Amino acid sequence: MSETIAALATFRQRRDLAAVQPRGPLALVNTQWVDMSQTIWGVPGTWAPRGDGGSGLALSAAPGDHITVDGVLAEGDVLVRGSDDESPSIIEFGGSLSANVIASGDSYALRVWDSASEGIESFGTIDAFEFAPQWVITGSWHEIPGGKSVGFEHLKDEGVVRDEVVPGEISFSHDGQDYSLAAFKAGRALQLVFSDATSGDSTYSVGRFLFLAPNPDGTITLDFNYAILPPCAFSYAFNCPLPPAQNRFPFAIEAGEKNVLTKDGSLLHEI
Repeated sequence: MSETIAALATFRQRRDLAAVQPRGPLALVNTQWVDMSQTIWGVPGTWAPRGDGGSGLALSAAPGDHITVDGVLAEGDVLVRGSDDESPSIIEFGGSLSANVIASGDSYALRVWDSASEGIESFGTIDAFEFAPQWVITGSWHEIPGGKSVGFEHLKDEGVVRDEVVPGEISFSHDGQDYSLAAFKAGRALQLVFSDATSGDSTYSVGRFLFLAPNPDGTITLDFNYAILPPCAFSYAFNCPLPPAQNRFPFAIEAGEKNVLTKDGSLLHEI
């Protein structure tokens, strides 16, 4: 048991450290979608969709803007590659500001990061429950050949649903009730987006994430002690997925992360 608690403590220390990195969640200060020639709040230059249909954005920069793209000072018209390119561009503005271009379908946005953001300066810790052995649950995993599409709403999408491929079904029982969950692929892991009776009370109201993987014997371990806050709990510039109906638990899961706290112990975000 002591090793389990020590491993969780290390995980939480690393989560605190990751939050304040130059590209950590507290550093994101703006995400602005670009559908016409426009300026971006907080940074110089004029940004527009690429006219050739390629990945990323077109930047128009003056020498006095002091924008570098992939280490080269940007002057005039420069193409900035997006996250869907094999080699995304690195954009820097001098000082604490940097940026990258993210993609969603055929649309692109500039994400602006500030390594000296107000969020980083005021950050205290990620509040979390004590280790709760009762919330280490063994469930069943049933792979779905080819997967199935499940609609996920996002916080800022005003009800628009994005389809995510769910590669299998997770099921478990709690207090005599059976639950079937939808978790989509996130790299090599599965990402479970869930809420419970603590959401909006003792934990962040939008919900939490749990990353997990099936076991070779067809079971799957849901260790809610490793439930984490979504990026939007750290910065309003993120647009997080919301739990689908089957992932909204009527009971309280008092395990995992609760909220982001400032140095004085107050909530960073109240949402």
